Amino acid sequence: MAGGQWLLDNKPEFWGSLSNLFLGFLVLISIIILNRSSNQWIRLSSIVLGLVIGFVVALFMGKVNTSAVFAVQEVISIPIPFRYGFDFDIIAFIPIALIYVITAIESSGDITANCMISKQDVKGEGYIERIKNGVLGDGINSAIAAVFNTFPNTTFSQNNGVIQLTGIASRHVGVWVGGILILMGLFPHIGSLLRAMPNSVLGGATIVMFGTVAIAGIKILSTVNMNRRNMLILAVSFGMGLGVLLVPQFASSLGANIGGTFGKLVQSIFSSAITTGGLTVLILSAIMGEKQEG
Repeated sequence: MAGGQWLLDNKPEFWGSLSNLFLGFLVLISIIILNRSSNQWIRLSSIVLGLVIGFVVALFMGKVNTSAVFAVQEVISIPIPFRYGFDFDIIAFIPIALIYVITAIESSGDITANCMISKQDVKGEGYIERIKNGVLGDGINSAIAAVFNTFPNTTFSQNNGVIQLTGIASRHVGVWVGGILILMGLFPHIGSLLRAMPNSVLGGATIVMFGTVAIAGIKILSTVNMNRRNMLILAVSFGMGLGVLLVPQFASSLGANIGGTFGKLVQSIFSSAITTGGLTVLILSAIMGEKQEG
């Protein structure tokens, strides 16, 4: 994204241009400098301020699609439940169900990382209760999202990065932010303004965010007893997940070779590195049991 292209875009001529890389690194460097400020408010707002700086510079460079912002559209848009009808497709359902099992595990990791960052216990009844409530919240939110015509949602790993950078982990702040997002979602022009932000500007910020997600994962892994069993499970799951990620043609070829409805199902499941790696962990953990090793 810092190079100017989202993963699914097909515009190679714009990717990696010096102007896009300039914007991406401008945002990245701005966030780093602002985060080291002695002023608490500047430090807390470093990500937003970095994005604003990148957006303003991109505006002067002519890289902001202003036509989308000023397009004629409703001032307020009220979501209509089941606007596109209601249907059930088993081919779509099974992969999504498996992915959602994996995202429940991801949510547990995110909540654990948040507990570690905010100096909360990561053992005991209180910790287990937070995990349960977090996964339940994901399920309720996704059910509501489906009713109002949008995608399932889960805890967003980049929030670990936001907490790490700002030092704010208060759930009361989260409630206020949620209310602000609901209010902003009613005004299409705000969404158009955010969509007009160039990929390279967002990419500069997400370098920091995804990097801190990786660090949070390493911190969690550092608390695990790395015996032979756990190392083998991690090694195989990483290998499977990264293999699918780096060679995406594998899933489509496998599905085509199997053919039919089952082939499409297999392709849907194994086209995702998260699903492939997560399923590998679940299967190996069940097969290998919890035997303690000396």
